Amino acid sequence: MSEEISDPLLNLLHGQGMLDDLQFEEVAGEVKRSGSASTQVLQDFGIMKLDDILHVIATALGTEVVSLKDREISPEVLKAIPAKVAQMYQCLPVSVVNGVLQMAMSNPLVPAASDEIQYAAKREIQVVVADPADIKRAIERFYGAEENESFAEILKELGTDKLLAQEVSAAGDDAKAAAALANEVPIVKFVNLVLQQAVQDRASDIHFEPFETDFRIRYRVDGALYEMAPPPKHLALPVASRIKVMANLNISEKRLPQDGRINVTVSGKQVDLRVSTLPTAFGESIVLRVLDRSSVNLDLDGLGFPKYVHDFVTEVIQRPNGIFVVTGPTGCGKTTTLYSCLRRVNTIDSKLLTAEDPVEFDIEGIMQVAVNEAAGMTFAKALKAFLRQDPDIIMVGEMRDLETAQISIQASLTGHLVLSTLHTNDSPGAVTRLVDMGVEPFLISSTLMGVLGQRLVRTSCKNCRTPFEPTEQQLSMLGLSPHDLGDKVFHYGRGCSTCNDTGYKGRKGIYELLVVGDAIRNLINERAPTIVVRQRAVELGMVTLREDGLRSIFDGDTTIEEVVKYT
Repeated sequence: MSEEISDPLLNLLHGQGMLDDLQFEEVAGEVKRSGSASTQVLQDFGIMKLDDILHVIATALGTEVVSLKDREISPEVLKAIPAKVAQMYQCLPVSVVNGVLQMAMSNPLVPAASDEIQYAAKREIQVVVADPADIKRAIERFYGAEENESFAEILKELGTDKLLAQEVSAAGDDAKAAAALANEVPIVKFVNLVLQQAVQDRASDIHFEPFETDFRIRYRVDGALYEMAPPPKHLALPVASRIKVMANLNISEKRLPQDGRINVTVSGKQVDLRVSTLPTAFGESIVLRVLDRSSVNLDLDGLGFPKYVHDFVTEVIQRPNGIFVVTGPTGCGKTTTLYSCLRRVNTIDSKLLTAEDPVEFDIEGIMQVAVNEAAGMTFAKALKAFLRQDPDIIMVGEMRDLETAQISIQASLTGHLVLSTLHTNDSPGAVTRLVDMGVEPFLISSTLMGVLGQRLVRTSCKNCRTPFEPTEQQLSMLGLSPHDLGDKVFHYGRGCSTCNDTGYKGRKGIYELLVVGDAIRNLINERAPTIVVRQRAVELGMVTLREDGLRSIFDGDTTIEEVVKYT
């Protein structure tokens, strides 16, 4: 029997015998890989027709299927929920029957969603089933004009809500009162709007920061932080409580950091949020890491590697043993690179194991283990267990200490391919870092095959990209003179509505590949310092991060400021 997955429709069909084990695994795998809805994949695979799927869902819920094609809905019914709620949950009020609001939902089998819609509607709802594509079109048709119920309007409403301010003041340290506040309609609505806005703007992180006199919310988009209109100070407590309720954290614990996870549906997309709370002098600072599967490309060919890097990485991950390391600061895409490598070698004849802190994305066919230092599950402990699990390829989230590095090397020497990350400034620095940890140089030189250093730089907005003549000062920052330029053209983004007036949209990688050949091995065995390893690697043809950044500038992909900032 196949294990249950988090898609309620597939579990329902499988449980009722409408999908056999093989179909279940194939559809689940495609849903996970592509991010498509299971209803769509079932139709694409020719397993079930849409009408049959809707009928099965309706029967399971004891409700009916309604058609939304050319259906008119009265303005009174539409006013039952705000446009933002309709957009976020992909739901549509259809009619009122005996005082009960009939609500068509794209994900009717998710009970938490219907509970939150009921909060927002402030009345009893009955879920009905309809074609998700029809629901989406109807929302655009009926709510299109008011879809952008602005953040400012909700803030104004919350700012003038004196009753809410009094309730917050009265709640104090009372956990029950805080839980009640977390479920208040305005708070639920506000948090949902913040999440929706963040996903729409492609934010990677959302920061909720309480200070002495104000409460800030900031998004990180393409590596830079942007502040939203600040909400009233008294919202800090109920908003923190709301997020903790959603993440199943302890509301009454405000003195210790907590970590959790939230699964939400935003504009019809499943989004994972990693939650971290931190007690500060003026309340809890909360950061949400947004893991949007549909926006992450885990395809090795789609990472934008230069050809020589692509060819080396593709070849090295096919080797039977050895260590391949990716280095760079936090948030530079190391995990995405390693996941893409794993996806490439994830075949039926290979056993893949990963130890991660935490597991960021679930990949079908790979055994992924979450490291939990507090419970004693360290990288080293996971690795020791891995070696008894008959793996072919092992990914270690990070080589943090001597023990982890030693076991990784031992695994490599006993015929396993090991992929890992290190926090160093450049690729030659990874060698010195391992020596500093206490690993014997001859072990490093005999197992390390290559080190890939990387950074993410913001790309110029294609819509408002403009050529310009750089000043001598800008050129000197890059170590260039006007004589070096020839006919090369520099670009920058002027700023437009497409890029929110930032001049940048999206990010791309710049890379530095250290191939460990005989000359570098000799230097490792001699314990040569980083600068010597670096100079020898450059003599042997290594393209540095700065040089690869210049390539991106001359291709018109990024700007001088970005390359100087990250290299």
